Amino acid sequence: MSVVTSNSPQSFIQKFLQLESAGGVCLIIAAVVAMLCANSALDSYYQLLLDTPVEVRVGPLEIAKPLLLWINDGLMAIFFFLIGLELKRELLEGELSDPRNIVLPGIGAIGGMAVPALIYVYFNRDDPVAIQGWAIPAATDIAFALGVLALLGSRVPSSIKIFLTSLAIFDDVGAIVIIAFFYTANISVTALAVVVLCLPVLGLLNRKGVCDHSPYVMIGVIMWIAMLKSGVHATLAGVILAMFIPLRNKADPEHSPLKVLEHDLHHLVAFFVLPLFAFVNAGIDLRSIGADQLLHAVPLGIALGLFAGKQIGIFGLCWLSIKLNLARLPEGTSQTSLFGTAALCGIGFTMSLFIGSLAFEETGSNLLFDERLGIIIGSLASGLVGFLVLRSSLRTAL
Repeated sequence: MSVVTSNSPQSFIQKFLQLESAGGVCLIIAAVVAMLCANSALDSYYQLLLDTPVEVRVGPLEIAKPLLLWINDGLMAIFFFLIGLELKRELLEGELSDPRNIVLPGIGAIGGMAVPALIYVYFNRDDPVAIQGWAIPAATDIAFALGVLALLGSRVPSSIKIFLTSLAIFDDVGAIVIIAFFYTANISVTALAVVVLCLPVLGLLNRKGVCDHSPYVMIGVIMWIAMLKSGVHATLAGVILAMFIPLRNKADPEHSPLKVLEHDLHHLVAFFVLPLFAFVNAGIDLRSIGADQLLHAVPLGIALGLFAGKQIGIFGLCWLSIKLNLARLPEGTSQTSLFGTAALCGIGFTMSLFIGSLAFEETGSNLLFDERLGIIIGSLASGLVGFLVLRSSLRTAL
């Protein structure tokens, strides 16, 4: 029998995959590889890959999209499905089930979405095309933020992790609502009717206590296709489907269909879906970028929205609510640590790129700017400031 030593490649890989920061590291690697491809002789091959036509046809039903949109509309539905599962679990038995734990992050999330959006609107208020990207800096990338937090090790109190995670959940809910109401194409009533008809079927499965995942997945695929054809963004089908997955198994209280599915999807999303999404969306050609592009109102509004807007909105409203006794500072957390956590929320990479693709890339507009530049600059600056502030405040606390 062979023994795997602690220094073996297999052991290293297993340990890496168990790290909280592992998903964030994979995202960074994927983004860097995309940038290298977009700024080298591989650029033409990179673009060719993104534009590769992929078609699925069953009788008269046809779905034909470039590979980029299959990833953004299809694989990202799995990501939103996982978000939905996490949200339902947190609301029913997690941190969000206790009202005392949701007041401060809920207030912070409102400020963290409103102020960045207002900053962006201020810079782009006179441009009817650019204004479509108002929601880009309102998003937070929880995978990256937790990844940076994990770099600080065991000195980070659980209260900060709970606050950051809870705030990110509220932020995700806000992003879902924004996508549903503001980033939809022309609505097809027939396709939307199919989505509505799927809901009572899913409700019946849940009410009957069906714990096998297969029927839910089958109805979910039908709902995703109908949502895709309806004009409402198809990724929302993942969130809706998650709400019907049973948390508990009446026949076996120890078995949770929702938790099993959440566990099974975690590695798929963290190490395949999100890195692939980052790879196809983060490739910015920097070779032709000058001061005009860098200081364009769109990337400037996004960068300042993520960097300054998140800090002002989240920390400002949280500080005010604590002073007014509407909420309490989490145990073991200082005001400085709270500010550092607010800065980390300015990392908007994945969700900001996704909303950016809805606002600009999928509209077919011939734009003279690249919103991804602002996302990367704002996210990098936020991550660096958040890390330095937290490292200093937590060292002082020790």
